[in-house]
Formats: sequence, structure tokens, C-alpha cells
Amino acid sequence: MHALYNFIVATAWQFLKIAALFNTKLALFTKGRKETVPLLTQNLTENDKVIWFHAASLGEYEQGLPIMEGVRKEYPSYKLVLTFFSPSGYEIKKNTAVADVVTYLPIDTKKKVKAFLNAANPGLVIFIKYEIWPNYLNELHRRNIPTLLISALFKKNQIYFKGYGNFMRNALSSFKHIYVQNDQSKKLLDSIGQTNVTVTGDTRLDRVSEILEQDNSLDFMEHFINGNSCIVAGSTWPEDEKLLVAFINKTCDIQVVIAPHNINEVHLEELKNSINKPTCLYSEIIKGTNKKYDVLIVDTIGLLTKIYSYADIAYVGGAFATGLHNTMEPAVFGIPVIIGPLYQGFLEAENLVRQGGIISVANKDQLENVLLKLISNTSEAKHIGSINSKYILNNKGASVQILKDIRTIV
Repeated sequence: MHALYNFIVATAWQFLKIAALFNTKLALFTKGRKETVPLLTQNLTENDKVIWFHAASLGEYEQGLPIMEGVRKEYPSYKLVLTFFSPSGYEIKKNTAVADVVTYLPIDTKKKVKAFLNAANPGLVIFIKYEIWPNYLNELHRRNIPTLLISALFKKNQIYFKGYGNFMRNALSSFKHIYVQNDQSKKLLDSIGQTNVTVTGDTRLDRVSEILEQDNSLDFMEHFINGNSCIVAGSTWPEDEKLLVAFINKTCDIQVVIAPHNINEVHLEELKNSINKPTCLYSEIIKGTNKKYDVLIVDTIGLLTKIYSYADIAYVGGAFATGLHNTMEPAVFGIPVIIGPLYQGFLEAENLVRQGGIISVANKDQLENVLLKLISNTSEAKHIGSINSKYILNNKGASVQILKDIRTIV
């Protein structure tokens, strides 16, 4: 099985290099990995003490951030290396100050693994949530480098729990310790003999809790809201925007902010033209526009978290097709959150839909009904929002346990 895995990975890498000639995102994926080892060599010396964090993409980065910040604070003499698998994570966070080196993770072949580990030479490795790369884990275990998996979430249908999953089960056994989000994950791991497991919850809840302590004020939002109620739709995709635009054009008499996931210029123009209410782009505000508008389209990144602080109701995109985005960022502000129907596998969304803090809708009529109800019944909206803020308050604290254990290793 190991030989088959290596063949598949090597073949896939060759295919990706060819496909990258015709796809911009894949070009970033392949080109970035060629620069990883030289980047490490330029920024690290053999005398540096290194802790390596790996995140698949932006969501995993957010989950790992409280641990990275804690490690940075407690061990200032260490250098932190942060790797990403996906360009969507790397391109947004490549300049983050939380790490000394931010780069792509080379593909999981034996040769590339050894070259990476020789250059990084970490004393501790922390993988976040889902990243299980057998060759990396085997080599880390062979070199006796302690490796942790944090904020992990396991499902019964994953390969680790199948009769043919022995190869991946062996990879799991390379972790010194696994920190999982819920009891179900621990029970599944117990069933395959993985006993080095602790239920700590989701470190992302610690991260979003910190949002309340920062300055979330935005002058343009103060001007836009001007004391009125506001709906903020974040990380939207065309499937989400179709429903939102239908509501805005037919019914809406409330201020609306839309922050699309895709800020492609053509898409933004199409979105703006589809709305029959006065609409403005954030970039127009920056240029000093004086026009009045009821709908604001945010055509930049990095502002959404603070914008949520002005919302009375939030809509989080992705759950109609591509995968649900971060619902915890608006939830921490104690407001109702609306999502699409495809939220299975997102633990916090599953929990909060069940508890009533997040409302799932399947079509434009359901969205319209929910929004009208929340707009007209502010006491009900506040009650629903309080479910979300209490959930985060009651479930935060994973980072404290993990950082405590790290102190016994470093």
C-alpha cells in the first residue's frame, strides 16, 4: 500500500505541473513549492530552534493561530515555520508576522520530505485539523521529532476506520498526541487503538473570542449604518448572492453589506448591476464618493470580521455549493447567523443549528421568511444571537490545554 501511495503522489505531482500551465491557481501551487527549501535555507541556520506549524488553508490557519501566538509569546527565542497546502491560504497569509518563515508544504514524496526536514530541522511539529501526510509523519517519527495534531475532527466514514485503512492508521500512530474537537472523534480513535487522544474542543473558538477584545470600529461602517439596522453577508458565492439579491430587490428596506468570496472585477460588476437599490463598492468609498447607497459591496479582503461587529443579522456563504465558511466570526458578536443547507461536517454549525443559533435555509423563499421574521422581531433575534455567544463562551479554552502540554515538550 505504501508503494502504491508513493506512486499515486508522484504521478499526481507530474500531472499538476502540466495542468499548472493552464491554470493560475495550480501555477501558484506548483511554483511556490519549488521555492520552499531555498526559502528555509535563506532564513534558518543550523543553530536555530524551530517549531513548525502546518495548515491546509485559511480555516486551519485560524484554528492554529491561538497556539502559534501562544508559542511565539512563550518561546521568543524559537523560530516559527508555517506551511500551507493551498494557495488560498498561503496567498492571504504569506506576510503574517506570527511566523518567521511562511511557505508551501512540498508534496509528500520521500525525497521532498527529507529535503524539507533537513532544511527546517524542527524540534516540534504541529499539524492542524485534517493534514495527515504519511511520508512526512513516518520520517518525523523516524527522526524522533515530537508531532502533534490539534483541533482534529474524525468521521466514521474516513479511511482510518475502514478495513483497508491500515496504511493511514499507521500514519496516525506517528503523532505524539492528538487533540480532538469532540467525544465522537475520541471514541473513533479509541476503536482503532489510538489512545494518545484528548478532547479539547476547537481552538478557533479561542481565536474568535479574542475578536471581542480588539478595536472593531470602521469609520465607513459608522457612516453607512448611521444608527440603522444592518444585514452583513460574508464570504458569499454566486449561489448565495442569487438569493440575497432576490431579497434585496423584492423586500429589503434595511442596510445590507455583501462581502463576496470572489472579488474578481467582472463578478463584482455583475453583482452590483443585479441590485436595483442604490449600491456602492468599498473601493468607491476609498476614492471619496459622495453618492448615497443602501447596499455596500466589499471588494477587498481583511475587513469582514470587523464589519460583522456592525451586523444585526449575518449570512455566511458557501453552504449551497462550495463548503461553508466561518460562522464563528459573526456568532461571537451575539447575532443570528443564517447559512445554506450543506453544513454537514462543520461541527460548530451542526451544533448551533441544533441549538437554534444558526438557521439553515434551502431556497430564496425560506431566506426571505427568516430575514423578515428577524427584522420585525428584534427580541427574538437577540435571543437567537445569545445562543451563539454563549456557545462560544462555554466551549473556548482548547488553547490553554494544548499550550500547557507543549511546555512539557519544548
